[in-house]
Amino acid sequence: MAKRDYYDILGVSKGAAQDELKKAYRKVAIKYHPDKNPDNPEAEDKFKEAAEAYEVLSDSTKRQRYDQFGHDGMRGGAGGFGGGMNMEDIFSQFGDVFGGGGGGFESFFGGGGGGSRRRKGSNLRIKLKLTLDEVANGVEKKIKVNRMMAADGVTFKSCHVCQGTGQVKKVVNTMLGQMVSASTCHTCGGAGQLIDNKPPGVDGSGLKPKEEVISVKIPAGVSEGMQLSMSGKGNEAPGGGSAGDLLIVIEEKEHDHLQRDGNNIVYDLYISFTDAALGSSIEVPTIDGKVKIKIEPGTQSGKILRLRGKGIKDINGYDKGDQLIHVNVWTPKQLSPDERQIIEGLKDSVNFEPKPTNAEKGFFDKMKEFF
Repeated sequence: MAKRDYYDILGVSKGAAQDELKKAYRKVAIKYHPDKNPDNPEAEDKFKEAAEAYEVLSDSTKRQRYDQFGHDGMRGGAGGFGGGMNMEDIFSQFGDVFGGGGGGFESFFGGGGGGSRRRKGSNLRIKLKLTLDEVANGVEKKIKVNRMMAADGVTFKSCHVCQGTGQVKKVVNTMLGQMVSASTCHTCGGAGQLIDNKPPGVDGSGLKPKEEVISVKIPAGVSEGMQLSMSGKGNEAPGGGSAGDLLIVIEEKEHDHLQRDGNNIVYDLYISFTDAALGSSIEVPTIDGKVKIKIEPGTQSGKILRLRGKGIKDINGYDKGDQLIHVNVWTPKQLSPDERQIIEGLKDSVNFEPKPTNAEKGFFDKMKEFF
């Protein structure tokens, strides 16, 4: 699924100041906060989406790169969470947006003593190799994933340290009176419960590895290194809660004849001297099958032909790239006596002397014309 524009996510203009960004993020985060939308994966995804947008736009360097290159400029760790940060990471990093000096979102929502926080399972990351045809047209894949899932027969008991709240409170006497601070219970990890009965083959969290076949829909236009996320298809959380996400990293298989350059497809076509001089009709491969192209008489080596719309669809839009055919005139490495005699007879012909004109563009001029 194509990523939404960061400015649209927060509902601000591209010229928004930092204060406006913070207010906008605060508004969206409150609306989709997990505590206000329990058991709603869609709200949680929107909450993460807003955090990702704010993380990039609140950083001047990342924002400048995003404004220039869009989401493509954010790949490879240049910005964005990419599904790698969990809720606690977001709370700790952006708690200051809500004025929380350590309390973060909890202090804003008054969650100091309201019971244990719903835990979320860890994310899984897998690599998925796709052919150029699959990248260009999109594909649905069935993949086997080993997930940590809740095992049968496991029972839990309330944590004796935090009494099931998931938090440990500490009272400190100061000159201003008593101050109460709350921290995550280290005994249960904030879950509020501990495993009571653990069947054989089950880990200390009550989870067991299980193989599951998952159907993944890959949109057309994905590229090498792009990461897709499937909510709730990662490891399950110990003792309940929501499952983590499945992160799918795209890898592209090399094609036998075609190469990808952004949304364009590049093909090296080798033709004989006679076809270049006399013209010809030649069949070339594309991602949609073979097509015939016309070689005009007098075609020069290095000429670039364009097949419009024969490239890859842009994942963020409706446009398609083109197929660029780089023509190479093949010179024989060995000649028979008869062939040599024929060519030597043409050697002194004025017509065979190179006579480039201004219309004959050089390689770099041709590349600038197409790109």
